[in-house]
Amino acid sequence: MKPDEIAKLTKFLRTKFELAAISVRKRPQKDDSAEVYIGEEFIGVIFKDEEDGDLSYNFSMAILDFDLED
Repeated sequence: MKPDEIAKLTKFLRTKFELAAISVRKRPQKDDSAEVYIGEEFIGVIFKDEEDGDLSYNFSMAILDFDLED
């Protein structure tokens, strides 16, 4: 992804989740996706989808069962 896309996605996620610590970062050797972090903790991937002239971004976050334990 281009730097301007990453900046727009970071701004969107910070506003949507009301969380200034969230950031989107370029993935090494990948142009169709970016990594999402809260602080220094990796939480997921955003994939860029360009199909039939439409552009969208899909956020994927895995939640492991031990993450849900109290």
